[in-house]
Amino acid sequence: MRTILGHHHISMIIKDAAATNKFYKEVLGLRRVKISVNQDDPSMYHLFYGDLTGSPGTELTFFEMPAVGRTHRGTNAITRIGLLVPSADSLMYWKERFESLDVKHGSITEYASREALPFEDPDGLRLVLVNKKDDTVPRFWQPWENAAIDKEHRILGMGTVEITVRDINSTKKTLKEIFEYNEAGPAEHGIILRAGKGKIYSEILLKEESGSAERPGKGSVHHLAIRAKDVEELHMWDKKIKQKGFVSTGVIDRHYFHSLYFRDANRIMFEIATDGPGFTVDSSIENLGSKLDLPPFLEDKRQEIMDKLKPIE
Repeated sequence: MRTILGHHHISMIIKDAAATNKFYKEVLGLRRVKISVNQDDPSMYHLFYGDLTGSPGTELTFFEMPAVGRTHRGTNAITRIGLLVPSADSLMYWKERFESLDVKHGSITEYASREALPFEDPDGLRLVLVNKKDDTVPRFWQPWENAAIDKEHRILGMGTVEITVRDINSTKKTLKEIFEYNEAGPAEHGIILRAGKGKIYSEILLKEESGSAERPGKGSVHHLAIRAKDVEELHMWDKKIKQKGFVSTGVIDRHYFHSLYFRDANRIMFEIATDGPGFTVDSSIENLGSKLDLPPFLEDKRQEIMDKLKPIE
């Protein structure tokens, strides 16, 4: 049986790689697992943060666009990212940490039927820490042991991802009919969907909202990637997507994984990405994220690419 295994990664637009790097490493305590470039436009950084090895489901990735303007919030967009923490005590720990570091945040509240703490990064990206409580997470997730965060409160990986659309039924239909997501319950102004075995690390909070579509800028989400086991499965998903009338990029080799992209009827960008080979394909675990790594087809342009990039640290 082929099934979506959960979230793979999520990719955002940022204005300043150095500020983003400082926030996600020093404030959130995530590991920078890869410094690379946008393979379609090597003039911009592509940064990856996650657990010890950047395991699928833990990856937050960022494209630096120094000239980008602000985001004009609206519908037909991925509007919030949930990050899982171990307990209710963890939410208190993070609230106190955010207060001490002057991070914009709200009060501990309820989100998707769980205790949660909303906050924003330096670009205004909307995130929320979610108490995983009794939910299980993948066994292969490995928290970054060198993080300056108390061990019992470290961020584990991605949880609920919020998508806001004008026509909730069309996106729901796509997720259910192509990828076999199941409804896990109602939510304010929407529904909760889960893939595969119905775990929180595959959860999408789908909300309906009328109005103008979001105009992306700094702090906006470019796409959500969901997990496929391998390239064989990826070709199967590609076939199903096209059979439903959507335009797919076809399978692309991204060196660290293979993937494809398509937009649904609400213009939400989805990527389907394979678990492997992973970020250790060109780096040891110890050296992950310590230098600029490039896919083989860009290696002969390394110096040219480096000359155009501003140092992060």
